[in-house]
Amino acid sequence: MALLLWLGLSLLACVHSTAVKNCHPGCLCEVESFGLFDSFSLTRVECRGFGPGSTMPIPIPLDTTHLDLSSNAMGPLSDTMLAGPGYTTLVSLDLSSNHITRVSPNAFSKLRYLETLDLSQNNLESLPPSCFTGLPLTEVDLSHNSFQEFYLDVFAAKVNGEPVHVDLSYNKLVSLSMTLHGKVLHVQSLNLTANRMSSVPKLAGLPLRYLNLDGNPITCIQEGTFAQLKDLVYLSISGLQELQEIEAQSFRGLQSLQVLDLSNNPKLSTLNPAVFNGLDSLQELNLSGSGVTFLPSNMLTYLPSIKSITLGRNIRCWRTQKQGQFHRQLGQVQHDEVLNCNVEGIVL
Repeated sequence: MALLLWLGLSLLACVHSTAVKNCHPGCLCEVESFGLFDSFSLTRVECRGFGPGSTMPIPIPLDTTHLDLSSNAMGPLSDTMLAGPGYTTLVSLDLSSNHITRVSPNAFSKLRYLETLDLSQNNLESLPPSCFTGLPLTEVDLSHNSFQEFYLDVFAAKVNGEPVHVDLSYNKLVSLSMTLHGKVLHVQSLNLTANRMSSVPKLAGLPLRYLNLDGNPITCIQEGTFAQLKDLVYLSISGLQELQEIEAQSFRGLQSLQVLDLSNNPKLSTLNPAVFNGLDSLQELNLSGSGVTFLPSNMLTYLPSIKSITLGRNIRCWRTQKQGQFHRQLGQVQHDEVLNCNVEGIVL
């Protein structure tokens, strides 16, 4: 019986790739078949590197789900460049490295099933407010562009209420804003690495679970900066060369946070224990490569769920229980929780 079950699962997981006869010259087209008797299939089309002057839209098979149009020097994205037969079934679209400077308001209007969109490595400075209207987007890569300011409201027009992961890393961002006015922005993951923001943007109201602020010129993190981000699980504030201070209560409100990365912040030399007030769910804290070389003795009172702390150069500390003495009045042995490190002489 177990053997039959294993064979059945193997058949369901089997994938076959076959070429497509009506593939456009210069493109690579494959049909991937899944499941028992190839009952489900996906057509992947790769049309890369055609260069400037190529006619858009490039003809593709009618049932195409994944399309790679990267490195084609497309320039400004008009309403008609993605409106050909076969584009309406797209689930994934790669438009990276295309010298795109502008996106027309209706450029994606025909792509009603589009979930993944890659617009990285272009020259975009802005997006039309309605360009994602009606799209069920779950992943949008806008990294390595030229955005100086960005309005997250552009994601309010997407449909289906599914969370969207947004990558805005390696831009020129100095500000990030939104005006909800009753709208819901289902942005769950936001990557703001390597921008030009001098302070943490106001993100209250977003259902964020992942936030990356690495490599920005932030000098101070102020009290209440992350208030109302109660769903945040992972926060990275690493590689901030100018960060000198984190004020007390800065992380208050992050009741779900499990991982906090404060590594590689060389000018951050001291941390008041009250900085960590409210981080009741925090399990991992990374301070390696920072100026912080010791931790306060009462650290654990502020971090009741902490499991490990990393600081200095590969110094790791774990939460353990210290065997206590028998308490005569309580009639039991009391255990004190302490941090043990893999290097002797660390002040805790």
